[in-house]
Amino acid sequence: MRERVKRREGIVVRAKMAKTVVVQVDRLVPHALYGKRIRRRVRFMAHDEQSQCHEGDRVLIIESPPLSRHKRWRVSRVLKQAQR
Repeated sequence: MRERVKRREGIVVRAKMAKTVVVQVDRLVPHALYGKRIRRRVRFMAHDEQSQCHEGDRVLIIESPPLSRHKRWRVSRVLKQAQR
């Protein structure tokens, strides 16, 4: 049985590094006691080989072997480009 590759969808919040973007992924989780949904955010550094992503773009990132000290994800594709 093959292992599944983790995928996350998020928004590029920083694209000033060479071949690297910071992607913010939001998710809603229920509060443990009250059940109200709470927004949780996490940021991933992702490898962007062609430097095609810009701030505000919605992208799909997939898990990869470690590329550097902080990068464990790479950009699979740009889902929606931001207004420039």
